[in-house]
Amino acid sequence: MTVRMLSGPQAHAAVPGLTDVLLDCVAGGASVSFMAPLDRATAEDFWRNVAMGVEQDDRILLVAEDGEGVLGTVQLVVGQPPNQPHRADLSKMLVHRRARRRGVGAILMQAAEDAARAAGKTLLVLDTSSPDAERLYTRAGWVKVGVIPNYALWPEGGFCDTTYFYKALR
Repeated sequence: MTVRMLSGPQAHAAVPGLTDVLLDCVAGGASVSFMAPLDRATAEDFWRNVAMGVEQDDRILLVAEDGEGVLGTVQLVVGQPPNQPHRADLSKMLVHRRARRRGVGAILMQAAEDAARAAGKTLLVLDTSSPDAERLYTRAGWVKVGVIPNYALWPEGGFCDTTYFYKALR
C-alpha cells in the first residue's frame, strides 16, 4: 500500500477510484453527506469539485492505494478565512470496506497530519458519526470536544449524532 498527495490533474484522473470508495462507504451505511442510494454521477461530480479545490489550493487530497486501486482517502480543507490561517478541517476520511481493519485509516491520518504541518497548519478539526472512527482519532491523539445530537441523517434515513474532535499539531 502507498499513500500519496494528489495534484489537481492527478485528482481529476483519480475520480473513478475515489468514486468507487465513496459509493462503497455510503452503501455500507457511512454518514458522509450523501443519502442512499448514491448514484455514480453524483459521486463523480463531488470528486470533480474536490479536484477543482485541489487545483485552487483550497484542499489537500491524499489517497491510499494498492494493486487493486484506491483503498481510502482523506482531505484537508486548507482554504480558511483570513483569521484562521493556522487551521485546517480534516474531511471525508473514507476507507473502502475491502481495506478496513488493515491500518489504512491510521496511515491516512498520519499522512494528513504530516501534510498539514508541511502546509503550516497547527490546528486540525474534524467531525464524525462513526464509533470506529472515534476510536481511531482518540488513539491518534485527537481530543473529543463534544457530541451534537441529530446532526445529520444516516444514508438510509434516521438521525445520527456527530462528534467533534481537534488536534493541536506540534
